[in-house]
This record gives sequence, structure tokens and C-alpha cells, in this order.
Amino acid sequence: MAVTLKPLSEQTIVITGASSGIGLATARRAAREGARVLLVARNEDTLREAVEGIRLRGGKADHLSIDITAADAPERIGAKAREAFGGFDTWVNDAAVALYARLDETGIDEQRRVFDVGYFAMVAASLYAARELTARGGGAIVNIGSILSDRSVPVQGAYSAMKHAVQGFTEAFRMELEADGKPVSVTLVKPAAIDTPYPEHARNRMDQPARVPPVVYDPELVAKAICFAAAHQKRDLTVGGTGMAMTKMSNLLPRSADRFMEKFFKEEAQTTDTPAAPGTKDNLFQPRADGRARSNQDHYVRKQSLALEAQMRPWTTAALLGGIGVAAGMLLSLRGSTPRRTSEPKLLPPPRAHQADGTDAGASYAAGIADEGTIPGEPVFSERPTGAAVAPNAAEIKVVQP
Repeated sequence: MAVTLKPLSEQTIVITGASSGIGLATARRAAREGARVLLVARNEDTLREAVEGIRLRGGKADHLSIDITAADAPERIGAKAREAFGGFDTWVNDAAVALYARLDETGIDEQRRVFDVGYFAMVAASLYAARELTARGGGAIVNIGSILSDRSVPVQGAYSAMKHAVQGFTEAFRMELEADGKPVSVTLVKPAAIDTPYPEHARNRMDQPARVPPVVYDPELVAKAICFAAAHQKRDLTVGGTGMAMTKMSNLLPRSADRFMEKFFKEEAQTTDTPAAPGTKDNLFQPRADGRARSNQDHYVRKQSLALEAQMRPWTTAALLGGIGVAAGMLLSLRGSTPRRTSEPKLLPPPRAHQADGTDAGASYAAGIADEGTIPGEPVFSERPTGAAVAPNAAEIKVVQP
């Protein structure tokens, strides 16, 4: 069965992890584009404020405060979506927690919590959403991975491992649904470093406040990718050209990528002097202050990603690049066909004199050729040399004049 996705303005979208960062930015963007949004997270007060803000701007939104790791969380979220909007058309799995710590300093309970929120809750929600969407005639599931789904980094080992698992599940689940002919689109969105409160919320065992290493991108770009995937069937979307380059390098030159990470992504590259905002620090097990889509850190943030645009509209990009190539070829062709400036003809030097005294002997030279058929000055062998033998039949030999 073919996958048919509604325009975003006609959809209801469930978003987990919607109290801050990427989830909050996505809820706001989807509402601006006309979608009805259900915001899901642990922080009741923050969710209520976010919903009020969306409604004040003319959007349609509701919320559900729940720990996504609860066994019945998917069913309760689905029930809320039916109650508020009559169901859902897209489910976005964005909820995650993290920590900055070496693996030998990370407890098993901490690693398990990272996986409970970011992986197992995502699995349960994806399975539930696929059943519901199939019954409704189709829809989209958007799972949020990371460039760390392809390339692990030091100090964020547990989070990297979890995002690897998210990618593995999403790819396998997509293939199974496609093989069964289910009308469900499954997209993996992989952000690079994004300017969100992620480092403020993460548990941190480094000596300095945490940060994401540059280059850093605006969360609005990830929201744009998620909203696009809700309405267009895409396998995956990577947000941020530098992140894409890093993952490609890791696939082609894994050992070189290891050494690069070891040298440039140590703790020094992942720390800052800016402390976390009050009340936001360490939400691994308990919710903290939320409500911001962006971080409190002062650093350069890229607002555009040409790599993302190329992925969302590959044919348009190809046509533009082709047009540029044709235009360049025409310019080069015109340049090559422009008549070149011709130089003035060079005059040959006057002929040298043939007389020893320097006088011009051109006339007599030409006359000699015309009269004698020979080049003047060359010997004429018309006489018998002295002492030469005489042929016996010399008298019979006749010389014919030409």
C-alpha cells in the first residue's frame, strides 16, 4: 500500500520531549503552519505555558504531562490525542536524556536510564503509533537520532550508544513496515550540534559546564526537517553540513576519524565558562526548569543549512546545479568563440645581395635560372676532365639537348 501523507496544515502531531529544545521548536513551528499539536513531556508547568503561548498566536495545541518510560505511556498519549483532536497523523519521538562522563565513570543505572528514555520508550511508542496509523489509513513516524548515531564521541559514550540503537531500530522497523505494505512513513532525523539546553540538562561529571562542540546550528532547522518529514516520505534527514561531512568521513576513514575525535573532541572541546541556567541542571531522573528552545550560551549559531535543503528537495537542487553548469558552459563557449585580435602582418626582410660588393644581383640571378635552367654559381660538368678514360663507343654517344 502506498504511503499518503496529509499536508501539515491538516495534521495532528504528537511530539514527545516537547518542553524544550528541538521538541518545543517543532511544536511551535508545526502550529504556525496550521497543524494541531499535542506536547508531551514530564514538566507540567512548562507544557502548560508552551500551550498557552501557541494558542495566543492562533495555534491549536494541548499537552500531556507523563514520564515517557511508563509502561502505558503510548496508550495514554494516544487517548489524549483522540480526546483533544480525534487522533493523530504524525508521531515524533524526541524525548531523551544525556550525561557528559567517561564510560568508566558512568554507572549502569545511569546508562540504563539513558536507554529507557531515548531508546526503549521510542521503541514502544513507534510500535504503538504504527498500529494506530495503519488503522487510520496511514501517517508518519519521525524518530530523532543524531550524527552520533553514526559516529561516537568521547565523554558522551552512553548517549552515542543510545543514538546508535535508535538508528538501528528505525532502519529495521522501516524495512519491515515497507515489506508488509503498511502505509506508514518512518524517517530518522539526525541533527548535528544544535543550540538547545541539552548541555544544561545533561548530567555532567566534567570540571567545567558542558557545551556542544562547534559548528552549532539553530533548532529551528531541525524543526523544519521534522515538519517536512511529517508531510513527505523521507528515509532520513541530516541537519547540518558539518555533521554530514563528519559522518561520511567516519564511514570512509574510520580510524582517521577516531584519531581526529581523540585529538579535537576531548573534554576541553566540550566545556565552557558559561554555567547552566538556574534550575536546569541534570534532568536525568527528575524534570528541571524548561521552556527554552535555545541554550543560554553565547556562541555563533548557523541559521541556514544548504545540506538540509538539498536533502529535502534533491531534484530542485539537481536542476539548480545543472542550470549553473549549463550557464557556466555557455559563458565559456561564448568566450571561446569571440574573435581574437589579429596581429599586423610582419614584413619579410629584403633579400640579401648576391654580389660580393653588396649590389643587388636579383635580376641577373633570375635571368640565369631562366636562361640556363640551373642555379648560377654551381659547376657545369660539360667537359671531360684531364686524364679521364675515353669510352670505346664515345663517338656513338649523342647528347640530346633538353
